[in-house]
Amino acid sequence: MDRFWKEWIHIRSSALVRNAGWIFLGMGLSTVCQGAYFILLGRLLGSTEYGIYVGAAAMVAILGQYSALGSQTVFLRYVCPEPGKFAPYWGNILATTFTLGSLFVALLTWIGPHIAHSYSWTMVLCVALADCLCYRLTSAAGNVFQAFEKMRTMAALSLLINLLRTLLAGAMLWRLHQGTARQWVIAALVVSSVGAFAALALVTRTFGLPAFSAALLRQRSAEGFIFAITYSTVSIYDDIDKAMLGHYGMNAANGIYSMAYRVIAAACMPFSSIQVATFPRFFRKGVDGPCSTGEFAIGIVKRTAPIALLSTAVMLVAAPIIPHLVGRSFAESVSALRWLCLLPVFRSLHSSAGDALTGAGCQKLRLGSQTIAAAFNFATNLYLIPHFGWLGAAWASLATDGMLATLNWGLLGWVMQNQRKGIYAAQ
Repeated sequence: MDRFWKEWIHIRSSALVRNAGWIFLGMGLSTVCQGAYFILLGRLLGSTEYGIYVGAAAMVAILGQYSALGSQTVFLRYVCPEPGKFAPYWGNILATTFTLGSLFVALLTWIGPHIAHSYSWTMVLCVALADCLCYRLTSAAGNVFQAFEKMRTMAALSLLINLLRTLLAGAMLWRLHQGTARQWVIAALVVSSVGAFAALALVTRTFGLPAFSAALLRQRSAEGFIFAITYSTVSIYDDIDKAMLGHYGMNAANGIYSMAYRVIAAACMPFSSIQVATFPRFFRKGVDGPCSTGEFAIGIVKRTAPIALLSTAVMLVAAPIIPHLVGRSFAESVSALRWLCLLPVFRSLHSSAGDALTGAGCQKLRLGSQTIAAAFNFATNLYLIPHFGWLGAAWASLATDGMLATLNWGLLGWVMQNQRKGIYAAQ
């Protein structure tokens, strides 16, 4: 009994457990809001209009990753070990995001209607403003609190955005009963703007004013660009299938597939909270090289993989609930979810290994594996989607995430072995 209480006291006093707990609570409440939000939005738009919306959002997300040019991850890498460097790194995030984000908004608004005829320029403009500026700034603010391990505030920011979107979707359903993708993105932009303003104000109040440094920006821009490409590859193998379904005019199929994908994202929440809480620690452990981050990643996977397996089992059983919640037009989402339900397992594996590579300074290796995964996903979707629709997209997603898990752990094992042989160098 004494041993039990000692273990319990140790768990309660652990900063990692406390941070993961706050992230889990915040993401849990956010998931509840997201669940209500997806139900309300599905009923508001229906599968076809919902498909138009997610197709445009996926197209924007792929390019939107470059809005901050990786400055958020650069911030985490250098401010986590040395918090006194907050001001110039935060100032560079703001300068980069406002400058590049505005350029990408203009570019996407111009090319969007040429990619799919169902996207109007006003709809793409609203989606691009919400993603390239509002979302990136809100996310960057969350990274600031993550760097200082203030996970409660980070979780609160995420919850605020999801709560506002849920209330907005409910209000529109109550007033309009049936809406369009264009109506939704205009209203959602207002909510995103409020969230971004609140996040920036909170960072300023808590940590102080930013301080732009052109010299530091030039010094870290190459590294930031590598981070940006890495996250862009993630967006490609996550979102290219939805963008391609929209390009081929398969809007109803896109809505069906994307709704199932939203459930997958919610199912990843329990282990994602652990990964978010531990990410800053990978940079601290990375000072000692990949053996340190690799051992840490193994310990994380021992906790996240069983959670992911449980999520898979729950989705297999609970999939038929979807059309009862969001409407009959999403009936095929049941089959889509059952095809995709192994994704949480693959993601729990490749995310931990990828974070270990990043923390050890091997970002180029992670970029290489994710570039291969993105190219593979695009090539397979190019053939499978025209022939099999959303089912082909599901097959490509499973193959891509499974391959990425194998690549990341293989690379991590290789650099750990090199360090033991004394030939390790940061990539």
